[in-house]
Amino acid sequence: MIGYAMIGTNDLDKAKAFYSALLGEMGAKILMDVGRGAFFGVKMGQPMLGVATPYNKETAAPGNGNMIALVGGSREGVDKLYAKAISLGGTDEGAPGERMPGFYAGYFRDLDGNKLAFFHMG
Repeated sequence: MIGYAMIGTNDLDKAKAFYSALLGEMGAKILMDVGRGAFFGVKMGQPMLGVATPYNKETAAPGNGNMIALVGGSREGVDKLYAKAISLGGTDEGAPGERMPGFYAGYFRDLDGNKLAFFHMG
């Protein structure tokens, strides 16, 4: 149902480097670069994560209550991807752990303060 999700940045070059390194761990890469933004994914026709400077040219700001959750593949995958995000300059919003039976997740903020999570069900 989701084609892509978009988050804002104030420094596109830094954001592209951050997400290229982080999402590369999942086999994703930039599939489309449209100048003011880039879309990351594994292949066209599958969901993508976009990062862009705001269309209205105002400062990008994370939304309160907004979050993007990405599939980690396994508990070990969540741990690895969360650690990678932190090593790239992301900040902790909740270390990996079981949040409820069968739901394992780690939360972080990217370089612009956008909140994301890697999760695994099971």
